[in-house]
Amino acid sequence: MVREQQQQGFIPSSSGAFTSPSLAASHKRGHLDVEEEEEEVDSDEDDGVGSKVRIVDPSVMADPEDWVNNVEEEDEVENEKILEEVRREFDEQLDYWDTTMVAEYSEEIFEYMGELEEAAMPNPRYMDHQSEIEWPMRTTLIDWLLQVHMRYHMLPETLWIAINIVDRFLSNRVVSLVKFQLVGVTAMFVAAKYEEIMAPRCALSFSFSFVFHQLTTPSLVVCSVDEFVFMTEGGYTRDEILKGERIILQSLEFNISPYCSPYSWVRRISKADDYDIQTRTLSKFLMEVTLLDHRFLRAKPSMIAAIGMYLARRMLGGEWNESFIYYSSYTEAQLLVPSGFLLESIVASDFDQKFVYKKYANKKFLKASIFARNWARQNAAENVV
Repeated sequence: MVREQQQQGFIPSSSGAFTSPSLAASHKRGHLDVEEEEEEVDSDEDDGVGSKVRIVDPSVMADPEDWVNNVEEEDEVENEKILEEVRREFDEQLDYWDTTMVAEYSEEIFEYMGELEEAAMPNPRYMDHQSEIEWPMRTTLIDWLLQVHMRYHMLPETLWIAINIVDRFLSNRVVSLVKFQLVGVTAMFVAAKYEEIMAPRCALSFSFSFVFHQLTTPSLVVCSVDEFVFMTEGGYTRDEILKGERIILQSLEFNISPYCSPYSWVRRISKADDYDIQTRTLSKFLMEVTLLDHRFLRAKPSMIAAIGMYLARRMLGGEWNESFIYYSSYTEAQLLVPSGFLLESIVASDFDQKFVYKKYANKKFLKASIFARNWARQNAAENVV
């Protein structure tokens, strides 16, 4: 029965909560199973979430899958030449009248953010040292986190921080399948505490007994934890989530704030088209699609923002002119390969079953996913991008 459930992935339950039969249902009878190999795994005592792993610095190994750095030297020189020329000749109009934009410090701010995003990058090949989970399982977990994020009306940054926490933690730890969803829900719990003004509250469709428990619980922290327990339909306990929180934060050395989501760069790039609402909405959809594809783990948040804005511009008939190059710091040539990855995902036969597609098919988001999928089907075969 458990084996059959493990093939089903995450599904919403009839009660409105989100659960995973493969993870939550098997959790009660499961335990952490980690292969004891001296060259990969430390002999530390099992902490209930994952075992530490020795990771080889990817910078010292040639990686044929590294589409970001595997660029011809001539092309790299040409890209740098274009960027230098644009930076030298572009006349930026600073918004000194808007004090909230702190225009006089913008260059230093984004330069510092550029340093931070380097420090918050996960190992793009962390699945090589995982023994039970695979890349498709990560896609399923993130699709479930997207549902949770939407259901509880959390801020966009909360989602990006949570997934960054998951990827960075899995870069440091070997996690069993039965604990995989625990990592995801705990990461969302940490991100919500860090980013949200108020803890997620229960929806109207929740059971009366659960709502009564929430109203009679004096501690706001307990209420917040219970919300996340409910997300997994009791697959994990309150104590397990709190213990997981401690382990994750210790593993990451409490470094959550260095990560800056692509939204910060999207706001900057949007100055190039005077914050066009259609371009920004479409780019947000495209950026969230990158979350499902592990190939984009190699891209920094600033590049994710540039990819989303570039492909959105192309879909809407716009050009990647000097303004966009200046504010994004990426040329068109640097964005062609990842844009091709996005188109592959969007035209996939099962893409309309992904929650990100259903989310952005709503009128609230200008039916961005429907438009993008139709455009991709019409143009991908012609190699427009």
